[in-house]
Amino acid sequence: MRRSDRLFQIIQILRRSKRPVTARGLAEELEVSIRTVYRDVADLMAQRVPIRGEAGTGYVLEREYDMPPLMLTADELEAAVLGAQWVAQRGDPVLARAARDLIAKVTAAIPEQLRPFIAEPTVGVPTPLSASTETLDVAQVRKWIREGRKLRIRYRDEQRRSSERTIWPLLIGYADTVRLLVAWCELRQAFRHFRTDRIGDAVFLEERHNERRSVLMTRWKRYMKTTRGVELPE
Repeated sequence: MRRSDRLFQIIQILRRSKRPVTARGLAEELEVSIRTVYRDVADLMAQRVPIRGEAGTGYVLEREYDMPPLMLTADELEAAVLGAQWVAQRGDPVLARAARDLIAKVTAAIPEQLRPFIAEPTVGVPTPLSASTETLDVAQVRKWIREGRKLRIRYRDEQRRSSERTIWPLLIGYADTVRLLVAWCELRQAFRHFRTDRIGDAVFLEERHNERRSVLMTRWKRYMKTTRGVELPE
């Protein structure tokens, strides 16, 4: 890796991390020595890149630091294409269209020499074998999640038993053939995961649940850890 590329990659690693990154962590990801990391970070600081921290405690990048957002590597472009292809084939219609638009915008914005990595990527997404039929307006659910509003749904479980719930939608999880709606259920007073293809009638209530989404996410992650042993990233 060229030194200029390595310096750029250090900034990228710090930018994506929410916690201080140690020199050892940087060295392992970049496959260089810790001494090289110390020297590179010192050079970045000398160039007025706002990195805080020191050897032994870790480094953080000031959040207001800005770089041209489309200085992408070939791997980053192919990762973006792979993700957008997956969403285009498996997302709800609004999200699928947004994924296709994203690829078009990135293609138009990047330099000419990088466009083959989008037009002829080395990665691809297979067409899903099947998909569950659903009547729920998932795009509207995503809007309700952002606005912190409640839903009233009629849900059919695995035994085909039907129940009416008022829920606080939190997150939509996408799998190959189904979608899961993570929500706080007022009936059960607990988090529940609802398959969207088993949701019948849905009423989009104007009422807000008045709980910050970040708080709900923290509680859900704690629930997943304690009840299912699943450690989710911060």
